[in-house]
Amino acid sequence: MASWVDHTVFWHVYPLGFAGAESSAPSPGTPVRHRLRQLEPWLDYAVDLGCSGLLLGPIFAAETHGYDTVDHFRIDPRLGDDEDFDRLVAAARDRGLRIVLDGVFNHVGRGFPAFARATAADPDPRYVRWFRLFGEGGEPDYATFEGHHRLVALNHEEPEVLDHVVRVMDHWLDRGASGWRLDAAYAVPAGFWRSALAQVRPRHPDAWFVGEVIHGDYAEYVRASGLDSVTQYELWKAIWSSLNDGNFFELAWTLERHNSLLDAVPPPLTFVGNHDVTRLASRLADERHLGHALAVLFTVGGVPSVYYGDEQAFRGVKEEREGGDDAIRPAFPGRPDALSPLGWPVHRLHQRLIGLRRRHPWLVRAHTTTHHLTNRTVALVSTGADDPCPRIVTLLNTDDQPCLFPLETGGLTVEETSETAPASGDPALVPAHGWTILSGR
Repeated sequence: MASWVDHTVFWHVYPLGFAGAESSAPSPGTPVRHRLRQLEPWLDYAVDLGCSGLLLGPIFAAETHGYDTVDHFRIDPRLGDDEDFDRLVAAARDRGLRIVLDGVFNHVGRGFPAFARATAADPDPRYVRWFRLFGEGGEPDYATFEGHHRLVALNHEEPEVLDHVVRVMDHWLDRGASGWRLDAAYAVPAGFWRSALAQVRPRHPDAWFVGEVIHGDYAEYVRASGLDSVTQYELWKAIWSSLNDGNFFELAWTLERHNSLLDAVPPPLTFVGNHDVTRLASRLADERHLGHALAVLFTVGGVPSVYYGDEQAFRGVKEEREGGDDAIRPAFPGRPDALSPLGWPVHRLHQRLIGLRRRHPWLVRAHTTTHHLTNRTVALVSTGADDPCPRIVTLLNTDDQPCLFPLETGGLTVEETSETAPASGDPALVPAHGWTILSGR
């Protein structure tokens, strides 16, 4: 895995929503809107938050939400053009921010030129092979992504599809991107990614490739595909679910699997929010436990990502309907000082915990064990993968009563606490609905 990722915390942005772009592609002849430039005033904000990577959602020409691509080599005209992209890369680089792009290579929009030629009155056999047909008897149809009619699945057995994806990856890495998030990677045969990376890596050895994988055997998919990382949805679910249900045994079980994953593959991409899920502040049943979720995210192994707005406690519920993602992909104001003052305490909490993470970069590969486990209290002990020292001890209490953890605190110092935690006294005493993070050797 690219070495720079070990020290990266990502700020994850969905550009079409962030910039307030129209919900569908403009008609031909409509002037380009240079909205990518709206990200530039926020780069210092990302750095001040403690991030060193910018994980962008789709920015290529698409029909609606960006995941229905029609041209992988063109910036979506709702966002800008090549000059805007180059400006953003240069501005990010000046601030030490690396940009990772969202590659939608499992499917395309129905307006994708190759699909238009495959479905013309006189279909071009060359492009027919780019897509997967299904159906027996009557008129066959083209396979789609999870039943979404507008998202046509590519045929990953077709050599020209592989060639196309390799050219797209190379093109944007050449222009300054540092890696790719591969959308719906789980729907693509693992061997396809291995073949693509065999061509791309020699030209871009420092690039990072993370696949979106939701269910299944993460380690096996990484092994078979040759990817650097996968999205850690199991941990995402366990964090909020264990807090809501008063069941830290779920978190303990998931962390055992997480340790096994860290043993098998490079660190996964960890998160408590992204562009596809209900916002953390809306998901949690008790708002007092938001800090608990963040304390877990930033003290266990993985490459952490913060979804834009989560650091301001934005709310939003994902709904399973057309337009159901709009609430979790909102527009941001022109500048940080236009944000509501209500969100800045959560922003400062993110700063503190990201600062802790950056002071202990070894946490990227840390293994975490659980101690003093009950439904509503747990001590998480994170240690280096190869060296049990140093260590980070994260004490979580979601009970209505204070908890004095039976913990030997000699050699440990308090690094961070919830606002309800006492400023002095026994560091192993955690107040009701509070948390404390200790460090030492």
